[in-house]
Amino acid sequence: GNTLNNIGFVYEVQGDYLQALNYYTEALTFQQAIDDYRGQGTTFNNIGSVYAAQGRYQLAFATYDDALNIQRAINDPRGEGTTLNNIGAVYEALGQNQEALDHYAIALSLQEAIGDPRGTSSTLSRIGTVYQNLEQYQIALEYYTEALSLSQEIEDPIAQGDILNNLGLVYQKLDDYSQAFNYYTEALAISQALNDRAGEGTTLNNIGVAHQNLRQYPDALDYYARALTIRQEIGDREGEAITLNNMGFVLEALAEPELAIVFFKASVNQWEAIRGEIQGLEIAQQQSFIERISMSYRRLADLLLQFDRVLEAQEVLDLLKLQELQEYALPNVEGTSETQTGLALWPAEQTLFEAFTTEFTDDANQNIEAFLQSPTVMAHVEQLQRLARGQNLNPEQLAPLQDNLQQAGNAALLYPLILDDRLELILVTPAGLIRETVSVNGATLDTAITEFRMAITDRRRNPTAQAQELYQWLMAPIASHLEQAGIETLLYAADGPLRYIPLAALHDGEQWLAQRYTLNHITAASLTDFSRSEAATLDVLAGAFPEDAMQVTINGDPMMFTGLPYAQAEVDYLVENLPNTTAFFDHAFSREAIEAQFNNYSIIHFATHAEFHSGHPNDSYILLGDGDRITLVDLNQWQLPNVNLVVLSACKTAVSTSDLGNGEEILGFGYQIQQTGADAAIASLWYVDDSSTQALMSRFYEALRSGNSEAVALRQAQLALIADSSLSHPYYWAPFILIGNG
Repeated sequence: GNTLNNIGFVYEVQGDYLQALNYYTEALTFQQAIDDYRGQGTTFNNIGSVYAAQGRYQLAFATYDDALNIQRAINDPRGEGTTLNNIGAVYEALGQNQEALDHYAIALSLQEAIGDPRGTSSTLSRIGTVYQNLEQYQIALEYYTEALSLSQEIEDPIAQGDILNNLGLVYQKLDDYSQAFNYYTEALAISQALNDRAGEGTTLNNIGVAHQNLRQYPDALDYYARALTIRQEIGDREGEAITLNNMGFVLEALAEPELAIVFFKASVNQWEAIRGEIQGLEIAQQQSFIERISMSYRRLADLLLQFDRVLEAQEVLDLLKLQELQEYALPNVEGTSETQTGLALWPAEQTLFEAFTTEFTDDANQNIEAFLQSPTVMAHVEQLQRLARGQNLNPEQLAPLQDNLQQAGNAALLYPLILDDRLELILVTPAGLIRETVSVNGATLDTAITEFRMAITDRRRNPTAQAQELYQWLMAPIASHLEQAGIETLLYAADGPLRYIPLAALHDGEQWLAQRYTLNHITAASLTDFSRSEAATLDVLAGAFPEDAMQVTINGDPMMFTGLPYAQAEVDYLVENLPNTTAFFDHAFSREAIEAQFNNYSIIHFATHAEFHSGHPNDSYILLGDGDRITLVDLNQWQLPNVNLVVLSACKTAVSTSDLGNGEEILGFGYQIQQTGADAAIASLWYVDDSSTQALMSRFYEALRSGNSEAVALRQAQLALIADSSLSHPYYWAPFILIGNG
């Protein structure tokens, strides 16, 4: 068993992870047969190390836990210290630096107590890496120097190579490239002498980064190509994603944007593969990982838009929205068949990628300039340029999407993308694709959104000026396209803080946008079913919060909720005017009463308090009449395949006017409702006057009874309030948005 384990370790060092796992698994069989618990602990730790190297973090954590349980049971502090050090490294890979430091500290105390210089050296090096991540470079140097001294004393060349590589990184960060290259050269010599493939790949990548920082792009690309070959061979998916991303930036700097896009796409697809396998991890671990990689997606979307590759950019934005949902801590966030396959490489792109990763990387004498100027590469780049100019990309996906828009009532799909230096507008109409760039930076846009929210939620202020400013950025650039296409319905997938403002309340100088278009918010095109359904019977399950105030304990804190007398009248109206309405009032409006009956009704209408907070979905909830709460996480358990619409008529998003988030709570609510099987939901962006809500809802249901769709009915209700001089301020009619297929 021990011998098999040692053979597995040699294969692991060489980057042959499949062989390593085979030997470790066989070793474990022998060790378990003779109750060799110390050997089992070591082997479980080694298996976890392979999983971590492959980016399979969930499996790594589980296997390390198996090792720890055995090592603690038999009092094996040396093994426990090694495993804790490895667990810390996984936390570090997920971007959780403090959790990593906590595990390293415990490991170090165990290793120093028993005099384990090898383990101590490894842990000191890992602590140095965390401080390097935190940009505390002098502290990192102190830990690395101490670790290197120990590894030299015990003649551990593998550890020395790793530490020398890390020292090179620190000096590179300190702009001392002479020192950095010296350390990298030493590290590379050691890893090559030992056939340490993973270490060699890491060092080659880091040397590439140094050349890139010095704008020595051909040299950078050469080292990246060598690193990529190794990382692909050994199955280091995270390393491969990082190197591919780096190559994208270098190719962009070399004025080869078409090639850069190929490598950015390949990088994103690797990140997507890893992200798809970490959904069983704790939410905080998923969040930190996603935060770490999200800029790669925005950079790709940015570059695609610069070259009018509009539909592909929209696909990247859909992947970003899935990331935001997962980062918001929603469990079991799933994509669709479109998103789960990642980003397609077009035939010309696939040819270019294969040429680079075979012809160029296999030929040590190949010159990057000569490669880029070769007839094959130039021909395929020109082909991509023609496709981009014609905006004729991905017809397999564009054609069905345009058909859906036509069936949705001559609709258009609007995707804004907020970038640091500009706002990009992506518009898909039944006739084509349009991309418009607006010269407003993200900070200016945030300020305008904040000012608009402050104006529109104050009945004493006239918000028209702020509404016109945002109209000029969001709608004016595409207004002529909408008019030419005869668009009647606008499907809107908002980005970031734009989710906090109602598109209906933008003003073109003559009228509100609600007076021009039917508006339908969506989470993402790839997550939305655009099919039209026949008008269903208006069977309503309704609940109303009590007229009297109620104190409810929320997360341990007592909170007072005002009574909603008009909620009672609102539900009474439904009972009187829609015969197939079942209503629950006050304490009878409970989870037990409503949940068993959901699928007997086409509409669920709750006139009650609801709060949507950024931060965590457990902080967002719908309050029932008996004081019970249904959180956003609870919605994951609902099954509403027969429900057309969920209405929350007294809710709000709890957003501070001085501190905008990214609207993840609104995105999360829309996604969770769609996941239940319901078609759409109506909710409010701020608290509204109780009586005006009753007026709007009454007109909404009148319009539904006339056979209008939900989105059209909401617009008709808003127009009725705009025509009423006492309710014409957008404070009363604008906060209600429809999310999903209305």
